[in-house]
Amino acid sequence: MRRSFFTSTLNTITATLMSLALLTGTIISPVTANETRKSAPAIRLTPPAPVITDAERVGELASRRGRIASAMEANRMLVLFAAAPRIYTNDVDYEYRQENNFYYLTNLRQENARLVMFKAAANAQPTTILFLPRRNPARETWTGYMYSPEDARRVSGISDIRDVREFPAFVRAFGEGVTYNAPPESMLTKTEDAVATNKTNENLRALFAARAAKQARLLMLAPRADARDEAREWRQEAGFANEWEKTNKDVAIESAFPIFAQARLIKSPMEQRFLQHAVDITTEALGRAMGAAHNLKHEYEAEAEVEYTFKRRGADYWGYPSIVGCGANATTLHYWESRGEIKRDDLLLMDVGAEYDHYTADVTRTFPVSGKFNAAQAEIYNLVFAAQEAGIKAITPQATFKEINEAANNVMREGLFKLGLTTDRESNQFKLWSIHGTSHWLGMNVHDVGGAQPLMRGTVFTVEPGIYIRPDALDNLPDTPETRKFIAAVRPAFEKYKSIGVRIEDDVLITETGYRNLSEKLPRTLADVENFMARAQREFQATRRDSDVWKPVLTMQGAGDFDGSLAQSIEARFDAGRTVRRGFVRSHTARTMNHSHAHHHVDAE
Repeated sequence: MRRSFFTSTLNTITATLMSLALLTGTIISPVTANETRKSAPAIRLTPPAPVITDAERVGELASRRGRIASAMEANRMLVLFAAAPRIYTNDVDYEYRQENNFYYLTNLRQENARLVMFKAAANAQPTTILFLPRRNPARETWTGYMYSPEDARRVSGISDIRDVREFPAFVRAFGEGVTYNAPPESMLTKTEDAVATNKTNENLRALFAARAAKQARLLMLAPRADARDEAREWRQEAGFANEWEKTNKDVAIESAFPIFAQARLIKSPMEQRFLQHAVDITTEALGRAMGAAHNLKHEYEAEAEVEYTFKRRGADYWGYPSIVGCGANATTLHYWESRGEIKRDDLLLMDVGAEYDHYTADVTRTFPVSGKFNAAQAEIYNLVFAAQEAGIKAITPQATFKEINEAANNVMREGLFKLGLTTDRESNQFKLWSIHGTSHWLGMNVHDVGGAQPLMRGTVFTVEPGIYIRPDALDNLPDTPETRKFIAAVRPAFEKYKSIGVRIEDDVLITETGYRNLSEKLPRTLADVENFMARAQREFQATRRDSDVWKPVLTMQGAGDFDGSLAQSIEARFDAGRTVRRGFVRSHTARTMNHSHAHHHVDAE
């Protein structure tokens, strides 16, 4: 009797949850207890985010500022600008993202701020001043809370914080070599530390004395003078540098880029945790997309699955626009439109990366929408995998990207010759189909700083060979007898593999004992990909928009008795490509079921 009561109660609760799920658009796909015991889920959920204490963060930032200061020569003053808002259109801005190097030293997401660091002697302790906008209650009403001086000091660990309106007078005095005395009202933080105050004043006097002797220099993230007009980033810095050079001939500008590139190349343990979490979020996002792909109709639906997961797991956003290309679209390296159809017999290439606390992942997987590679797809995929394996095996401390690239290219060169896509295994003909390098640095940028330095402990980079058989590749070759002969020879293989694009990309950290693949939880081998997709498709149920009607899909396994009549009675229907505003729609003409906004209908976007 008791068991029957509990069973009945469970079924009632289950049915209620299912009804609510349909009303809210939630997709629920529980599995039975037996299935849970058999194996772990294919789609790996993101582990908890790193927990960083205030003390750990402030210590990390102090260490970073120390590295930058150690790399500065004597009598140098470094000036960093917070990122300026970027206009999306008219009076709408893009979401704000702080300039990487400013964030690297402060962890502050505040626009219109300035950071100054200076030292007068090579081995002197540096002085750091943060120029911060005063809080503006009227502005905060519209755009949100601004840092108070106390907030900024707690987050950054910088104790000398001044009104940003005093910044022009400060740097003008340095440029002109005149005495500078900060007005008391410009000091946003008060300190009782007389030693620190005296040290700041002593460093300032020494710096200004060096300026008077024409020995001081200004360090900035300013583009070269001949490239400032075309600068994609650091436009504030470019404008400031142009004005500075007009009026301050005795204080030359030096580039701070090499100093930051060297400091940011080696990732601290904290940075490694942030990068791993960004990769973990990306791993779940790609797993969900792989499980959903067979039920999706357009590339943007797969992109939405990925970016939904990014936001759901607390990522700031993506580190770069998601690349989601199906079929021939996969042969375009940076294909960002995501408007094409997802076809069952095609491969879907997804190159995506979540950004977490300014650190971005960069992971690519290529997989068959149906869950099974056909013969031609498998041959290209296995070749790319073999090339990636060769590149990974070339990873050793002090190895270079050139060596990794050559190891992968040797496999590509031989493999493409055997497939009939080239006629000379010794030449660079293979680059017609494999057109990019194998590795780049990874960190606060997807293509991060570091240049041509060798691998060393704490560096993070990608290994990402690819093959792209573009459908028009042979049409764009120069018309010469040699080319016509080449085209005739490779034409049969080209027709066999045409429109196949494959890239496999993983993020790798150099450790004390070797390396670690940060994205190793995602399948890479052909067999593992197929096995993963079979499992992921079963455990993940997505919605599919058919040609004209969207319908929610609900799968219950082992849930007991459930009457689907309620679900059928509230089935949501609306035209594909339409936007539902404020509520749930029963049909094209029905009113929305919303407790606060009645009589809203489906509006065309």
